[in-house]
Amino acid sequence: MTKIKPKEMEVEIYKSSDGKVKMEVNIKRDTVWLTQLQISQLFSVQVPAISKHVSNIYKSRELSKDSTLSKMEIVRSEGGRMVNRCESVYSLDMVISVGYRVNSQKATQFRIWATSILKDHLLNGYSINQKLLSKQREKLKELQDAIYFIENKSHQLILKVS
Repeated sequence: MTKIKPKEMEVEIYKSSDGKVKMEVNIKRDTVWLTQLQISQLFSVQVPAISKHVSNIYKSRELSKDSTLSKMEIVRSEGGRMVNRCESVYSLDMVISVGYRVNSQKATQFRIWATSILKDHLLNGYSINQKLLSKQREKLKELQDAIYFIENKSHQLILKVS
């Protein structure tokens, strides 16, 4: 288990197809990290059910703790004071494994979504992160605008010097 600090993570927003489940997910080392509470919210089941599935996944050696479990230091308010807590977070591999074990409508939606992403990747040879692509497009536009500005200013300077 490695220790991950929240400031080292990027934050993305996950939103279910019906818009009812929204959450922040932590991305680090090319995977998503969720707490048991977040996983329970994702699949609309209680935390003890998630805990049971995680325990069974480790017991059956389907996944190893070394690659799927990490610790995250969080600061939260408890009884009017700020407290540091070390919380377990689980990788996308664990989330997917739990998602295929949980029996709920949200878990079914997740399985359909995960399968469609995998299918697209296998058929196309790549996957597209539309949110990331959109951000990159914005950065590209800013870069193009800056280049255009520099080209115009340098052209004006050349004209003035001549």
